[in-house]
Amino acid sequence: MYAAGLTKRFGDLVAVDRLDLELAGGEAVAIIGPNGAGKTTSLRTIALLTRPTSGRLTVAGMDARTHGTAIRHLVGVVPQHNALDRELCVRDNLVLYGRFFGLSRRASEQRAEELLDLMDLRHRAPDRVTVLSGGQARRLALGRALMTRPELLILDEPTTGLDPFARQAIWRRVRGLVAEGATVLITSHDMAEVERLCDRVLFLSGGRVVDEGTPAGLVERHCARSVLTARLRLNGPRPAPAELAGLGEFAVLEGDRVIVHTANAEPASAAVRDRLDPAAIEVRRSTLEDAYRRLALSTSGGR
Repeated sequence: MYAAGLTKRFGDLVAVDRLDLELAGGEAVAIIGPNGAGKTTSLRTIALLTRPTSGRLTVAGMDARTHGTAIRHLVGVVPQHNALDRELCVRDNLVLYGRFFGLSRRASEQRAEELLDLMDLRHRAPDRVTVLSGGQARRLALGRALMTRPELLILDEPTTGLDPFARQAIWRRVRGLVAEGATVLITSHDMAEVERLCDRVLFLSGGRVVDEGTPAGLVERHCARSVLTARLRLNGPRPAPAELAGLGEFAVLEGDRVIVHTANAEPASAAVRDRLDPAAIEVRRSTLEDAYRRLALSTSGGR
């Protein structure tokens, strides 16, 4: 898939601003950013669910302006909110979707049987969607998107609201698809999910790509080695911004906690104890969530 200068406007609002993106087979890429950054609109535009205002989009060498119908058969979409047919059973949800996209009845039924096993839904095949757990419904939505063996799989917040076991099950299946050569494009607010699943990350703000790279690359570029979290005492004073200066490369007050990014955790911890007298201090390695916070603060004008 290749997008160049892809733009989507809604009146005066520029939801997607000149997006450039190239995806290869066997690659998982995430688009992240704060609410309203243009993530879902970007996915909908790439999936041809909404028409771009300008720019170029090609999938499997076909131009979206002239081969929209053919491209839609090559793209599988799992939307943020399941769009399953609640009146049908699990098996029929799969079969009907395949028939809708042109598979013969025999081919659709055969593919449905394969996906019942792949998604671990064999025991739920005759049950209506209404009795499925959240994780089972999400696996069914993913299975349905795979009915036509798409070249590009688009996942919008694939594990929102799922418990850890259901989330891990989705992660395993997505990584398995990537290992088999699928191309996957994801949006998610779960940075652990992005780190686990994705090879590259694009950070959007105001519809524009602000930065991109590997998860590890973004962490290295925007974060110090360690993050120190100091929990302030319940009835103690809250430090002014000037009191945070010099505690590390970057320090910010978030509620009852002071977050310090530092390359040298030991002296930073000592300085925090002396200056703030916190109730507790925790030190850990920087993660993609920390890089996300730094990028979100910098693009919103925060400090």
